[in-house]
Amino acid sequence: MAKVRKHVIIKGFVQGVWFRATTQEQALAHHVTGWVKNTNDGNVEAVFEGEADDVEKVIQWCHQGPSGAHVKDVEVETEEYKGEYSTFSIKRSYW
Repeated sequence: MAKVRKHVIIKGFVQGVWFRATTQEQALAHHVTGWVKNTNDGNVEAVFEGEADDVEKVIQWCHQGPSGAHVKDVEVETEEYKGEYSTFSIKRSYW
């Protein structure tokens, strides 16, 4: 199976509803590495790396998110796989 890297922006009411923590749980459950963070414009941004099917499962989950989230759009950009992460982390945003 091919390894992929996806850069994702999740838009809507997605901050303050445990989106980052539950994204991390989903990623780890599917053996996906990378990171997730809040952005200063109210969105959530993430990079997912792993087996194509596993990454797709996490992205599909992002379309709904955790209870309390109201996802309006999920933008997905394919990037070159780098294999640079050993786990999936939550980045703190300082803006």
